[in-house]
Amino acid sequence: MPATKRILVVPESLPPVHNVAGRLTPKKRVRLQISTFDAAHGRPTVCMMKIGLSSNALKHSGGLERYAMDLVRGFTAAGLRLAFFARRFDMSVPESRMVEPHRINVSFLPGKLRDTWFSWRLRRARRAAKVDVLIGCNRVDSSEIAICGGTHLGFLRAIGRTPTRSDHWQIELERRQYEQARVIVAHSQLMHDELRELYAVPEAKIRVLCPPVDGARFAPVDAATRAALRRKFGFAEHEIVLLFPSSSHQRKGLPLIEAALRNSKLPVVLAVAGRPPERTSERVRYIGYVKEMEDGYRAADFTILASKYEPFGLVGVESVMCGTPVIFPSSIGCCDAIAEHAKFVFTPDDEADLRSTLARAVEARLAGSLPQPSGVARDAVLYDASVAGHVDALLALAQRIRVER
Repeated sequence: MPATKRILVVPESLPPVHNVAGRLTPKKRVRLQISTFDAAHGRPTVCMMKIGLSSNALKHSGGLERYAMDLVRGFTAAGLRLAFFARRFDMSVPESRMVEPHRINVSFLPGKLRDTWFSWRLRRARRAAKVDVLIGCNRVDSSEIAICGGTHLGFLRAIGRTPTRSDHWQIELERRQYEQARVIVAHSQLMHDELRELYAVPEAKIRVLCPPVDGARFAPVDAATRAALRRKFGFAEHEIVLLFPSSSHQRKGLPLIEAALRNSKLPVVLAVAGRPPERTSERVRYIGYVKEMEDGYRAADFTILASKYEPFGLVGVESVMCGTPVIFPSSIGCCDAIAEHAKFVFTPDDEADLRSTLARAVEARLAGSLPQPSGVARDAVLYDASVAGHVDALLALAQRIRVER
């Protein structure tokens, strides 16, 4: 009997998952049916696939944790319940109830050993959970799809730091992850270039796929709502507000921004959201941790960062989708994904150029030459930023990996 050749039968644009797997409730269906083709007998066949996702935590936290939560909602909307592996679960967030949770305890270990331990334990945990394709959003060496939202070698190079022993441990784990993965999803062209240059990853193994943003959440509001939000945050009508969202002020470039604003006559206020700055003033204000970050973007006139290392910078896409232009250095990964009308770009780590860019942006605002928020948001993002589109792309990759084994 001739051998059965399995060929994936999916179009370039993957159809909605219910067309592939049938309509089942997210809580009941964990495995995805994949249509394939039996070339020997001329008929379609079906195999089943269970998808897992690994992240440091399922909670409101950093960029990759937020990305993982977007994936949970996206896969759930597609009718799939992920097996989710993490150190911590915040059971108060709805996403925790959308997944099959698998907690890997690392709390008894020193911080610098936790990544390695988690990766080692994950190998057994994913086998026990019968996961076919694992998406790794953290440093793990058993993921078929590795998500690259930043590299440690790239970070060290950007900040000019000599690697320590623990740095070498992280780099080695990254190298194993990239070597073992079938596909590496780079969140920006910058990440693609670092993977090629610093880790010698073959071109054929990399897929550039910018991270998604919830378009229903991050969208402009009308003038009356925006005015109410400005009052809520304490912004005066005459003030030009620069929103600085940050939990790591040194890395996000707060010292450079403060230096550029020092002795400036511009009518600007720097509104820090996230971790409190060391000092505040009439010019630098702390507006607290803003859980509804979309309201912070909508109330501000610009969003500003001066990061030394920002592999993508999701806040940039979120901001322009809310109708608020960004003031970013050219080194931030998302700059290539934002249209010209929605950004003001300066030379990285250049105080003089930042100062002149700020003056240009503020002048445009005062002159009324900037589009209204709805105009800024229109066509501001140069890729499909929908969660559904991103999940479709990941599903297509997972299907090909499963069938080609």
